[in-house]
Amino acid sequence: MPLSRRALLRALSLSLLLPVVLAAALPLGAQDRPLWLRYPAVSPDGGTIAFCYRGDIYKVPAAGGQAFPLTISEAYDYAPVWSHDGKWIAFASDRFGDFDVFVMPAGGGEARRLTFHSAADLPSSFSADDKAVLFSSARQDTAANVQFPMGTFPELYSVPVTGGEASLVLTQPAIAAVVDQSGTKILYHDQKGYENDWRKHHTSAIARDIWVYDLKTKKNTQVTTFPGEDRDPVFDANGDDFYYLSEQNGSFNVYKSSISRPAVSTAVTSFTKNPVRFLSRAENGVLCFGYDGEIYTKAGPAEPRRVEVRVAEDGRQVLKQTVPVSGGIREMRLSPNGKELAYVFRGEIFVGSVEGGLAKRVTNTPGQERSVSFSPDGRSVVYAAERDNNWNVYKTSIVRKEEPYFYVSTVLSEEPVIATAAEEFQPEFSPDGKEVAYLEDRVILKVVNLA
Repeated sequence: MPLSRRALLRALSLSLLLPVVLAAALPLGAQDRPLWLRYPAVSPDGGTIAFCYRGDIYKVPAAGGQAFPLTISEAYDYAPVWSHDGKWIAFASDRFGDFDVFVMPAGGGEARRLTFHSAADLPSSFSADDKAVLFSSARQDTAANVQFPMGTFPELYSVPVTGGEASLVLTQPAIAAVVDQSGTKILYHDQKGYENDWRKHHTSAIARDIWVYDLKTKKNTQVTTFPGEDRDPVFDANGDDFYYLSEQNGSFNVYKSSISRPAVSTAVTSFTKNPVRFLSRAENGVLCFGYDGEIYTKAGPAEPRRVEVRVAEDGRQVLKQTVPVSGGIREMRLSPNGKELAYVFRGEIFVGSVEGGLAKRVTNTPGQERSVSFSPDGRSVVYAAERDNNWNVYKTSIVRKEEPYFYVSTVLSEEPVIATAAEEFQPEFSPDGKEVAYLEDRVILKVVNLA
């Protein structure tokens, strides 16, 4: 018998309170060569590198050695930015729900919250006098802006380091914006359309380019025209030359160009296997960037040098956490008998009782799952799953006949329904449960017979 609307809403509210136990299988103790060191930023004097590791901000000597945490919280802290005098670090943190800009002493200490908007705020630079922090945020375009107002197209703002109201600097997207030493120019890369930040080898009309904004004349000038991606610019000491990341040779590498002669571009690094990410520069000319999950520096004509980083940790990441499912559920499906709810939470499939209290984690993979659908008998679910960098359709079923429900089942079995080189999405069982319909490559409707 179908649930009434009131009963269904009650069931959904109960399911949202189900606790989910998550555990991270991470090694204890010190790590002599940790990976996934992200968003490295070298200090102005070139002596220290701040970076993000497992959701906290760390710092390590640029020469290598022991890394020490600057933040320790359950929140995700990332994107550190140094002030020009090296005394402060700004970063983004979601410790209050949305990502806000925080600032803290570079030597460690209390982190002060600078922004309070519901949109995500991402810092990119301090002003030339270190009195303000520049950050990107999708808040409110000016009436003169012709771009469609959406989160893909953030504006550039400035907020005082001492706290106060944020002010609009540029209404168009100005990503990774940095200010020159004189405080007269802003260098940034644009955002002309939606494309994943981590996509490689992207060439289209919306590929990112480098621009410079003159604060005196209020003029924007495009300085790169490569059909592929140009990103993350940083000024050289003379205020005319700049370094940036580009895929001109097929993979992201560091290039050097100038505002006065933008047509001339020279490769500074020549990595081939993986892209270079997160470019920053010290006042002494040392470049710092991420490559293959680690941190590298480059000084002058010398070859890039990998920074030896050692992280000593207390193993708190392996502790089990009870995470209440009170938000972040992307989709839900009610079982045919009206007694179970399948939903996607943190990229995994769960099935819970509509009465609340019990839930079963159906998938547990590094990739994500979505588009869950029940079979007519309620003993199987199909879903799209990202495995080995490809979206396919999988089915998980209850194995034991004496177990009628997912949420109290003990043995589940997963098998692929359709797994090809194409991208398969949005599976749905047929009314008799013998076939599954799905989309191939987003636009082709296909049906597979399970037998």
